[in-house]
Amino acid sequence: MNDVKCVCGHVNPQGTILCEACGRALTEEAKKENLHDMRYEGSARRSQTYNKTLVDKIWNFFSSVKVGVWLIVITLIASALGTILPQVMYIPPNADPAEYYSSQYGAFGTIYYNLGFHDLYSSWWYLLLIASIGVSLVICSLDRVIPLHRALKNQRVDRHEGFLKRQRLFRRYEGDVSPEDIETFKKRLKQKKYKIREQDGSILAEKGRFSRWGPYVNHIGLIIFLIGGMLRFVPGMYVDEEVWLREGEKKTIPGTNNEYVLESKKNTVEFYDKEKDKEVYSEALERVGSVVKEFQSDVVLYKRDKEQAVGSEEKLIKVKDAKIRVNEPLKFDNFAVYQVNFKQDEFQTMTFSLIDKKTETEHGEVTIDLFDPKTSYDLKNGYKVELLGYYPDFSGFAKNGEPQTNSPVPNNPAFLFNMISPEKPDGEVSFTAIRQTVEPLGETEYKMAFKGIGTRNATGLTVRKDLTLWVLAVGGTIFMIGVIQGSYWNHRRIWLQHKQGQLLIAGHTNKNWHSLRREITGMVEGTSIPEPIDQSQKEKNGKESRNHDAESGRTKQ
Repeated sequence: MNDVKCVCGHVNPQGTILCEACGRALTEEAKKENLHDMRYEGSARRSQTYNKTLVDKIWNFFSSVKVGVWLIVITLIASALGTILPQVMYIPPNADPAEYYSSQYGAFGTIYYNLGFHDLYSSWWYLLLIASIGVSLVICSLDRVIPLHRALKNQRVDRHEGFLKRQRLFRRYEGDVSPEDIETFKKRLKQKKYKIREQDGSILAEKGRFSRWGPYVNHIGLIIFLIGGMLRFVPGMYVDEEVWLREGEKKTIPGTNNEYVLESKKNTVEFYDKEKDKEVYSEALERVGSVVKEFQSDVVLYKRDKEQAVGSEEKLIKVKDAKIRVNEPLKFDNFAVYQVNFKQDEFQTMTFSLIDKKTETEHGEVTIDLFDPKTSYDLKNGYKVELLGYYPDFSGFAKNGEPQTNSPVPNNPAFLFNMISPEKPDGEVSFTAIRQTVEPLGETEYKMAFKGIGTRNATGLTVRKDLTLWVLAVGGTIFMIGVIQGSYWNHRRIWLQHKQGQLLIAGHTNKNWHSLRREITGMVEGTSIPEPIDQSQKEKNGKESRNHDAESGRTKQ
């Protein structure tokens, strides 16, 4: 692209609206404007200059503020749609997502699943939207901050009259101004913390330029924050898993790459006593009954030998004993294990007796470990019980008659037994649940009678690891710095040119014009330097007058 040479001799990049040196208008549109648009100092932006190659078109697309806003709106709408139905991590762990959404929510659930909204926040297209917002922020910032920095850095003290008279605050004064008044004016500028530059009878006073970079500091903070959010999808950077641990049980801690194992020694829960605590909590205890005072899990942390097989417990190295309470997590190797839930007297075993219905004779007992059931139990003397099906959290029968379970946790155990006896060597099938027995293949001669249940306490723990927090904190801090920088300061400039018997005074700020005008009024008070006029009011009044004249002309016609 060809550069544009101004009358003053300065060579400007193609697309520049105002000369970077003297401020003359270089385009016909700028020459017709009553007031200059000083948002980017009239500098050339790449998106308004180049539009030939594919790179140019991509740059121009993402440099548009409208595109950035629409990307944010689309992302917000998509995020809202992801909250209509539960995400896949909140449905029963053993359920097939396709069947679950269809059976629970009908046709809407099927559409919801097929569109990928069931796992929205991990989907490729949602991450692509987040990445697009980041790209838009980067390109928008570069497209504006580079030419703005160049224009502000290269601005001269002596500006063309056409530049000054198109500033919002401007005044021309025909007459002499004494050197003493100029010195008084400069002294007052310094008292207001203005940085003064002088050249051939012209003065440029400037302060608060750093505030112009506030929005771009915001963008940097947002970009870092988005990077931190996307890093959570990188394996090993973020873990937020829930694990249930029963007394005496050992489990590999999720997210630790099978390196750490946790053993529960004892799980205890303490309730508020209605007698001891009645003075403080009597009303609450009367209303809701028992209220938990404290959870505690006594655990042992082990580290697995790297060379041993996963699941093996032969070479577990004890790391430490710990007591986990609410807000007092177990911490190790960037992980924290929090106490979040408790289940008292959870079902552990169930015992049944094989009984002859006619004689009520008992032919042996079967004790089933609800977390590790066997497939068959030999009662000797020709009696045997086979476990054809186990449903830990029985929720009812499907339309095809198949029993269903909500979860692998034994909240409501049910069993499909095959009862083998000398009289019935092929066995008899019986479905047994709590307070429910069904004989799907006809009436049986034997039955499984409930004898008892074994329980134990279980603790609900949340395992967390977040290596992205410092990235999010840095991004948030930088963003707030940008907000403060752009909100509490503003860029102010005052030009004063005294040449050939006339004085020109002009002022510009990126916001808070009335404050700048009051500030200049205080500086020129008591001197022969005139107070500048707010030309935006003059322009507004002129437009209203022209509209009024036009309306009057139509009325006369």
